[in-house]
Amino acid sequence: MTIQTIGVVGAGSMGAGIANLAALNGFNVVLRDIEDRFLEGALARLDQFMAKSVERGKMTEEQKQETLARIQTTTNLEDLKDADVVIEAVIEDMDLKKEVFAQLDNIVREDVILATNTSSMSITEIAAATKRPDRVAGMHFFNPAQLMKLVEVVRGYETSDETVEMLKALSTQLKKEVVEVKKDTPGFIVNRIMIPQFIEAIRLLEEGVASAEDIDKAVKFGLNYPMGPFELQDYAGVDIGYYVMEYFQNEFNDARFAPPLLMKQMMRAGRFGKKAGAGFYDYEQKKELVKQ
Repeated sequence: MTIQTIGVVGAGSMGAGIANLAALNGFNVVLRDIEDRFLEGALARLDQFMAKSVERGKMTEEQKQETLARIQTTTNLEDLKDADVVIEAVIEDMDLKKEVFAQLDNIVREDVILATNTSSMSITEIAAATKRPDRVAGMHFFNPAQLMKLVEVVRGYETSDETVEMLKALSTQLKKEVVEVKKDTPGFIVNRIMIPQFIEAIRLLEEGVASAEDIDKAVKFGLNYPMGPFELQDYAGVDIGYYVMEYFQNEFNDARFAPPLLMKQMMRAGRFGKKAGAGFYDYEQKKELVKQ
């Protein structure tokens, strides 16, 4: 099957980034979210993102406008009926994902692959909400999708070889490096390795072993990582890491994956990262939170 149109469900940072990536590589895109304001915000962010590329000489203004023109936005899930592949990028809520997949299953053609951008959740459970579990797989992009090179293509229990190969080929068309996750396990490859590192970094901070700045500095210069664990968590959102840790703890039935106390207190205080003064780099308030 030739893929010409890619549907994307969810216009948040990941969904919008995936839509932009697909359009940049010549695909027609149908981007769906539940309200026009989310779609308008996504297009504004993409315009701003590509404007920087124009300023740096990496693309022309004409190419930017052509890319935006390939993205159709809608609040109606039925408008994805002619998509050749659909990638779901809604929030990490299993019930919501299963609801979206069940609806898509009744809208798109029988031969269409339904992929989820989940970073950790069970592909098998999501696929069970459809009548085509063999054509459901994970297609995990990393943020920002336009720049990060990796895609994890993840098998569910019933995912077919054909589905995996098609998504691997699509990833290559999107100019990504692709790895195949052969077994449906929480966190796949990257998050399975990264989440324990986050937990240990937070514990080091809680125990007073070192400051967040020095822990990040040690990881960047000692392990040659581009970002330290606290920089990365503040960038991605403390809440996202927290929910992944809880999911790991429940799925593996292992307390080693439980979110540390500092993270729990940050969640209770509504300090989720993503902006200055709201994440791990707001030390004095974090110290007070731990005492509460």
